[in-house]
Amino acid sequence: MTASSYFSADYAEARARFIAAARAAGARLESHANPAPGPDGLALTTDTAWLGPRDAEAVLVTISATHGAEGHCGSGVQTGWFESGLHRELPPGLALFAIHAINPSGFAWLRRVTEDNVDLNRNFIAHGGDYPANAGYDELHAALCPRGWDDATLAESSRAIEAYRQAHGAWALQKAIAGGQYNHPDGIFYGGNAETWSRGAMVRILRAGLGHARRVAVIDYHSGLGPRGHGERICVHQPDTGGLARAEDWYHDDVTSPFLGSSVSTELHGVNTLGMEEALPAAELTAVAVEYGTLPTEQVKLALRADNWLHLHGELGSAKGRAIKQQMREAFYQDADDWKDMVWERAVETQRLALAGLAGG
Repeated sequence: MTASSYFSADYAEARARFIAAARAAGARLESHANPAPGPDGLALTTDTAWLGPRDAEAVLVTISATHGAEGHCGSGVQTGWFESGLHRELPPGLALFAIHAINPSGFAWLRRVTEDNVDLNRNFIAHGGDYPANAGYDELHAALCPRGWDDATLAESSRAIEAYRQAHGAWALQKAIAGGQYNHPDGIFYGGNAETWSRGAMVRILRAGLGHARRVAVIDYHSGLGPRGHGERICVHQPDTGGLARAEDWYHDDVTSPFLGSSVSTELHGVNTLGMEEALPAAELTAVAVEYGTLPTEQVKLALRADNWLHLHGELGSAKGRAIKQQMREAFYQDADDWKDMVWERAVETQRLALAGLAGG
């Protein structure tokens, strides 16, 4: 069986295959129902699979679909780990905890966001008080998310975005767009003004499953940023912390940090690592995101903007709607054997190194 065979065409297939593979491997399964409707009435769930001793003090956690449409990537890795037989490499006394489709709505609808139009990886923040400001996004919102989606409107938007880049620089533009914003619920990279279902589910799942754990490694799978097929290991533990030091040790310094300026990702507010730390205060946590590139960054951003317009103003079943959804698929899932091979090989290496780090204590 080749690596490309582990990846699924859509959420429904991915879920069915994950459950079947985990069950065949002898994992214990649980499901958590998301109340939002799926396409054509499809039920949406986050599913978990536990393999190994239930009281294991050292656990490897894998997560897929934090950004829903990116779930193709992570789900393929999670399913492949079981289908390939690599789960048998689990060292004695350690456990594997796979969290499949933590944002099932985004995965099913082929959206990066949750059912609330919230970027889950900006949502882990204290709500109800003052939110981080993003004046750059405020300035660009109308250009990024216009009410129309035609050539003339897009040309005008491009001029406004380019003017901002000329005035402030490319990195400032990246931070303004992708850094997260909390003022525009109809915008992109919106962190929300309340806890999403997926945030609550992740914290509950981690607390219930890992309350006894003392050492936890997390690998959160993402796609859409960076060179095509390259899996950048991004660590968002703060500099000069044990989490970053362990990640650098376990992965032989092949990790990057937004805080140190070594990552393709900008610094973010409300990332899910904060939720992991909240859920597991007694555990020694070592978390990384593995980010696989797909298309050039500008094409990925354009797909996100188009999808935002489609769900606010367009018609999903129209020719334009179908074309935009194809843009989204290509931006976050390269249905090509070479890309899948690169995803798989990097994931296998990363998970083996994480298990070795956990086993080494």
